[in-house]
Amino acid sequence: MIPFNKPPFTGNEEQYILSSIKSSKISGDGEFTKRCHKWFEERLGCKKALLTTSCTHALEMAAILLDIQEGDEVIMPSYTFVSTANAFVLRGAKIVFVDIRPDTLNIDETKIEEAITTKTRAIVPVHYAGVGCEMDTIMDIASRHNLFVVEDAAQGMMSSYKGKALGTIGHFGAFSFHETKNYTSAGEGGLLIINDEKFIQRAEIIREKGTNRSLFFRGMVDKYSWVDIGSSYLPNDVSAAYLWGGLEKADEINDNRLSSWQKYYDKLQELENDGMIELPTIPDGCVQNAHMFYLKVKDLDERTALLDEFKKENIWAVFHYVPLHSAPAGVKYGRFSGVDEFTTKESERLVRLPMYYGLSNDEIDTVCNVIKKFYGK
Repeated sequence: MIPFNKPPFTGNEEQYILSSIKSSKISGDGEFTKRCHKWFEERLGCKKALLTTSCTHALEMAAILLDIQEGDEVIMPSYTFVSTANAFVLRGAKIVFVDIRPDTLNIDETKIEEAITTKTRAIVPVHYAGVGCEMDTIMDIASRHNLFVVEDAAQGMMSSYKGKALGTIGHFGAFSFHETKNYTSAGEGGLLIINDEKFIQRAEIIREKGTNRSLFFRGMVDKYSWVDIGSSYLPNDVSAAYLWGGLEKADEINDNRLSSWQKYYDKLQELENDGMIELPTIPDGCVQNAHMFYLKVKDLDERTALLDEFKKENIWAVFHYVPLHSAPAGVKYGRFSGVDEFTTKESERLVRLPMYYGLSNDEIDTVCNVIKKFYGK
């Protein structure tokens, strides 16, 4: 069997986990959490990095920090995971979905401005497949309309837009370390990037269940107490120990995935040239991280048939998101701005191929041969 994903394992994770377990600080913000925070702040060049228990929780923290209220509106693409919307719906917001670009499947930046109303508070661009949205345009719109920008960079660690790391361009950035991502903290985990210093102290409080416990441990207050709303967004240090094993070899993992991505692309380009499939587009100014390799087929029926062929060969290839605006909760908590020209159509054409650190050349050949055979090549 060729699986869709294998969580990255570099070899040092076990010793780091054991070291964390034997330490006197495993509940959170221990030695490995501090190492990870320093790595992110130095590597990404952000004001503050805070590990969380998931990207979902990082987004929820951003919504609280922005003081999203009942009746506020938040603009985002419909082609994303439910957490992107849920984080703001939990605060009472109405989600305004905008169509995507067919080339990158990212939010269409030209459709954002017409979706803005007097109730709009934030824009949430989602960097699909680790390929950056058109952030210059988005930040300009946000600046002119006095809106906040929360980058959903769940898939974007090690990717950049015009030289800036994804997640560091807007007011906040949220990352995922779920086991399907390029780097993982023992299966689940996340990160909140804070790019505006005025939010840092409150973010620490929200992350610590609404207490100023972090200030207490730094000796800035003589006792800590409940000072704000918050929740248990602080991950344990054992999870950070696993993550540290990946971060130590972040470039090696990134290079390996990019190599696999390029091999897929080169082997399948003939089919694209013949008009049978479409391959991913990486716009100028964007540096991607090979989070995924996908192709687009003619329509839903063709995708179903191709996935059936993969199943016969014991290869786990998958489709991706069902657009949120068509889901029951999407209808209840959101609305679509303008025309759904590409969101549904493109979502029904997409097939994700196996992609992980350590994917072998033979496995790539096997996957590509199934596709070529399917198209008579």
